[in-house]
Amino acid sequence: MQQAIWVASIAVLVTGAVAVAASDPGYDRVAGRAHASRSEVIAPHAMAATSQPLATQVALDILKAGGSAVDAAIAANATLGLMEPTGNGIGGDLFAIIWDAEKKELVGLNASGRAPRAMTLEYFQKNGIDKIPPFGPLPVSVPGAVDGWFQLHGRYGRLDIKAVLAPAIAYAREGFPVSEVIAHYFKSNKARISHYPGFAETYMPNGDVPKKGEMFKNPRLADTLEAIALKGRDEFYKGDIAKRIDAYMAEQGGLLNYDDLAAHESEWVTPVSTNYRGWDVYELPPNGQGIAALQILNVLEGYDLAAMGFGSAEYIHTFVEAKKLAFEDRAKYYADMDFVDVPVETLISKNYADKRRKFIDESRASNSLPAGDAKLDNGDTIYLTIADADGNMVSLIQSNYRGMGSGMTPGDLGFILQDRAELFALDANHANVVEGGKRPFHTIIPAFVMKDGEPLISFGLMGGAMQPQGHAQIVVNMIDFGMNLQEAGDAARINHTGSSQPTGSTMTDGGVVHLETTFSTETREALEAMGHTLGDSNGSFGGYQAIMWDKEQGVYYGASEVRKDGQAAGY
Repeated sequence: MQQAIWVASIAVLVTGAVAVAASDPGYDRVAGRAHASRSEVIAPHAMAATSQPLATQVALDILKAGGSAVDAAIAANATLGLMEPTGNGIGGDLFAIIWDAEKKELVGLNASGRAPRAMTLEYFQKNGIDKIPPFGPLPVSVPGAVDGWFQLHGRYGRLDIKAVLAPAIAYAREGFPVSEVIAHYFKSNKARISHYPGFAETYMPNGDVPKKGEMFKNPRLADTLEAIALKGRDEFYKGDIAKRIDAYMAEQGGLLNYDDLAAHESEWVTPVSTNYRGWDVYELPPNGQGIAALQILNVLEGYDLAAMGFGSAEYIHTFVEAKKLAFEDRAKYYADMDFVDVPVETLISKNYADKRRKFIDESRASNSLPAGDAKLDNGDTIYLTIADADGNMVSLIQSNYRGMGSGMTPGDLGFILQDRAELFALDANHANVVEGGKRPFHTIIPAFVMKDGEPLISFGLMGGAMQPQGHAQIVVNMIDFGMNLQEAGDAARINHTGSSQPTGSTMTDGGVVHLETTFSTETREALEAMGHTLGDSNGSFGGYQAIMWDKEQGVYYGASEVRKDGQAAGY
């Protein structure tokens, strides 16, 4: 009865809102916010924002049971690996930024895996391979996510790992209804990788991938997660799971083996930052692409974006040109810092941005740009953020790359191995050249904002090369265009493709500017007149989640992606 009253009340509210919008030409979509699809979520104790409502509820359950933000993040990630295998899973990598409220410090974790020791430039040259393939056994690097979980849990966890993984295990055994978005991605992944051994047995038990609304179970993954919960991280990297991965990869002709798994360790790192108009925006240093967002913001800080106006051709042109500059450096310099001396401090400095800004023609699109003298796109991902009652916040991103990954589905373990090694270059002179034990260039990046030494926002925006572009747009939307946390993510996005790539290819034609549909015809025509090539409006524009801390009121604000299945919720 109570639920019926609630549904009826919502129907009245929605009907009323539509009526007002139809009768009032000045009506804004949500509470005077022109770009918002819905209001921000506000809660006094804790907040969770993930790309799947059931995973968000799992995170809240863990928090209410006394778990920390990290416990909840691991539980949500494990659940997403089951419910959204089209973007993540324990066969992939993980990065995180954590605000430790007790110690008042910001800490980063690089839980990305390394290339197998046998993965050398000589191997590819000897076998006549001039580009690492996107699927199959060759692009598989060590999966780092499970070690990432245990590193995080060992430092910040409160609940037993068995309790943390229990919700994902239960859903894997009992089943969950597949959402429309994930059903769509299941279908596209089936076309690419369903022929690899193990895929159909795991993800097509009834003869096809699950459809919208269909209950799907993955008892194989349940067994794997249960073994990890009972025996710990070594079960994955040195135990029976590692042995089964080794045997499968040997059968498929892959390079990853038991010794590569056994040698893996994550790395605690210090986040790096730039100050953009009073906000300290933090990213993790390479091998990821996070500092590209900082480079973009540094270049944009030299312009009065607020005066240009959101959606104007002038703003979009300026943004795209700043992105091109950052991505030229991304292609030249970003790589595993254990192997390459990446000049991070120079690349994210204001002086460097001042020099790079001079390459932008304010009235004409560039067809090519040089990388700076600093002296030395295509992936589905999940992003989630959690904040607990003690003020701890976690910004976590995890991915298999290219949707479900390589297609390598070992034995009856219930998951697919990533294909991150595809992003290595096969050029001996390139910073990102393939080498055994080296971490490949990485696209997935978590972000964090501090202000006056206090935590402000934990956020991320998944989606390949869209990620640093999206991070910069979120910050610009809030600071320059006055949007709130939800509106900043809902506002139409820009995605420039065709920049130089970390594998060594270069931009020679200016690339393509993809704009979401709500940008005006006038703006599009003005951009084309400047020399920009416009692409379709149905491309990849990423997936956003965010939590903001309001110190004055002592409450959390949550926001979630309108383009996907996401949910922000608190208590």
